[in-house]
Amino acid sequence: MTWTTQPRSKFGSLAAITGGSGLNVLLVHGVGLRAEAWGGQLQALAQTCRVLAVDMPGHGESDRLAGHPQLADFTDAIAAILTKPAVVIGHSFGAMIALDMADRYPDLVHGVAALNGIFQRDTAAKDAVLARAASLDGKTMADPTATLLRWFDAAPSAAQDACQEWLCGVDPVGYRDAYRVFAAQDGPSGQALENLRCPALFLTGEDEPNSTPQMSQRMAALAPKGTSVVLKKAAHMLPMTHATQVTEILETFIRDTQIDTN
Repeated sequence: MTWTTQPRSKFGSLAAITGGSGLNVLLVHGVGLRAEAWGGQLQALAQTCRVLAVDMPGHGESDRLAGHPQLADFTDAIAAILTKPAVVIGHSFGAMIALDMADRYPDLVHGVAALNGIFQRDTAAKDAVLARAASLDGKTMADPTATLLRWFDAAPSAAQDACQEWLCGVDPVGYRDAYRVFAAQDGPSGQALENLRCPALFLTGEDEPNSTPQMSQRMAALAPKGTSVVLKKAAHMLPMTHATQVTEILETFIRDTQIDTN
């Protein structure tokens, strides 16, 4: 039931699952997924916060961006749904967007959490992700088996089944546009991290081969109010595979951001 499709609210061209009241918390999923990827966190966070889990442009029920969008275009579109400051939490490409928002919209971001975020990929990782991006034609979606093997272990699960359904059903153009941006970017600059004014959490799994623990630790070391957490026996899809642990970590982080801004 956690991954069941939920009703949306519309914010112009974007759609989001909303719930609760209180401090704004904005959740941004990764490429190929949809707002339900935060199904393990939505109900708990909505007990104390106003949660907005957005469908990234070109995903779920959100419209695509025009032309050949860049990272700033994704960030600008999502930032536009905020009417007051928020704690911004992103996963994978969503982490890239969240950190870009914290850098360029500091007055809108009380705190930023980057889950499975990338930072300065090595040459092999760059080549692999660029090759995957180059293979996308915007017309058809490739068999998601290889992607799911990178994200999960071989054991079947409801989370894996949900991701397979989302990857098979995503708009091919929306997926291509987002993945090309994700592949071309190398994470936040060192200067952007050093300039972060808000608390920043960098969370990943110890078994994550792409958004590695070392990346999260290096980003946290550069951010003035940065902390890193590495979950044991976790990989890329930890908001789904380790939902309870991730929720508890995020709840603590959100409480800490309120203390920091008071």
